[in-house]
Parts: sequence; structure tokens; C-alpha cells
Amino acid sequence: MPFDHNDHYHRLLLRNVPPDARTALDVGCGTGRFARRLVGRGCRVDALDPDPDTLAAAEASGGGPRYRLADASTEPLPPAHYDVITCLASLHHMPFATLTRFRDALAPGGRLLVLGCSAGHTYRDLVASPANALTRAAVHATERARGIRTPSRKAPVRQPEMRLPRIRAEAARLLPGSEVRQLLYWRYLLTYTK
Repeated sequence: MPFDHNDHYHRLLLRNVPPDARTALDVGCGTGRFARRLVGRGCRVDALDPDPDTLAAAEASGGGPRYRLADASTEPLPPAHYDVITCLASLHHMPFATLTRFRDALAPGGRLLVLGCSAGHTYRDLVASPANALTRAAVHATERARGIRTPSRKAPVRQPEMRLPRIRAEAARLLPGSEVRQLLYWRYLLTYTK
């Protein structure tokens, strides 16, 4: 069904983008939907993804980001450059310490926004499972009634290995002053302002 857990949080992420942000890095951009939303907010966006097929789908959608085939854990990033760095469901595909590379690439006052996936189950999963089923069914019915077809190309999926308590501890160690908030649909939001 068409409901995408990451897309569900686009509005939340956009509310956390600094209002004066002009430069952005979208890490693990997938098919580019969020990168295009950042362009819509007036940002010049570098969008990185290591999967050539997914990046080709993003480039075919256009919309203004500068797409690059790259692994953000090893790709050289300009120091103190970006007003906002976003990372949607991709941090668990790379070493967690890659956060320090993102921190170093943030301009003073810049913000890092990680919509992450964690391993294990929490009390919120009890709510997430039925909410997920209901939301997916509602989105499917609405899109079907409107004649909308959901694109079939999806970014590669990998199961996360870190549990939320360890994520919080590592984030506090690597990015003092960061916050980690648990969300529904097996996601968390890590925010850090440099």
C-alpha cells in the first residue's frame, strides 16, 4: 500500500528547518521527495544517495536538487557550510559516528535533523501497529478514489541494529545538546543545532 512512514513526517521536519536556511544537504535522499520540498522552501540542496537506481529515479523527478551518487559516511563534505542537514531513514545504513561529519558540515546556527529507525520494540509499537494498518488503508482508499498511482521505485531497506536507549546515549556523547524524541511508526527524531 502507498503510505510511506518517512513522508508522514515531512511536515514535522519542515517545521524544524531554520526559517533562514539557504543551503541544505539531504543525506540518503532516496527518490528525492524531501530534497524537492527543501528546494520549495528556497534552499540550494545537495542530495546524496549511494544507490544508483534510486538516484536515477530522483533525477528523473527533477525539481531542483543537485543529486550526487555518494556515500555520506565517506564523501568529502564542506566544513561549516550547510544551514540544515537532513537524514531520513538512512543513518542506520552507515556508522552512527557519521553524525560527527554532519556536525562539522553545519554552519554556525545550522540544524541537523535525523528521522531515524531504531531496533527493538517499545510501548509505542503497540499503538503504531494498528495506527499503521488504519492509515495505510485510508491512504490507499483515498488514492484509489482519486486515481493516483504510487510510484513503484523505493529506496533499499535495511533493518536497524541500534535500540533507542543506545541511540540516545551515543547522540548525547557525539552531539552534546542534541535531543532524541521517539515518534510513532518505528521512528525517532534527532535534532541538533550547532
